[in-house]
Amino acid sequence: MRLQACVAALLLSMSVVRAAVEPMRLRVGDAFPPVEGEFLTGRTAALPAAASGRLAVLLMGFTYASRQPVEEWGAWFRKTNGANPDVTFFEMPMIGGIARLGRWFIDSGMRRGTPADLHEHVITVYSKTGDWKTRLGVSDANDRDAFVIVLDREGVIRWLYHGAFTEARAQEVADLLAQFQP
Repeated sequence: MRLQACVAALLLSMSVVRAAVEPMRLRVGDAFPPVEGEFLTGRTAALPAAASGRLAVLLMGFTYASRQPVEEWGAWFRKTNGANPDVTFFEMPMIGGIARLGRWFIDSGMRRGTPADLHEHVITVYSKTGDWKTRLGVSDANDRDAFVIVLDREGVIRWLYHGAFTEARAQEVADLLAQFQP
């Protein structure tokens, strides 16, 4: 009986430790967890601080195939909110695994393919992408999607979505941004 109690205590403690180490799935109302990367200009970028107290639309992609939907969301944002100083956006390629070895090549290609005035709106993240996949529910079935997150001025998540750009979803973001503007 004592052995069973010891085994049960050990198993219980292991699950508590595991829960403390694994990132939790993000939900609307959660504070956005800090993430560091690098702007295409080479400067270090840290979110949510890089939003500087503005509303922020984060466009995360986890595969090369997610580049198109991320860029479609970015183009919509620039067209509808680009001149608004109260709102900002960041395209965030999330690069993990063996691809990290090609960092110089990847960054050089992105700098060449991105207009210079947008370099401070692209944050490349090369670490802990597995944690972010867990937080956002990224799987093989949806890793081609854009993962869109809207943050309020305090860095609290106000909207989460993954998928292609659609006018209906974009209108949801526009309505939400309008709610939070002065």
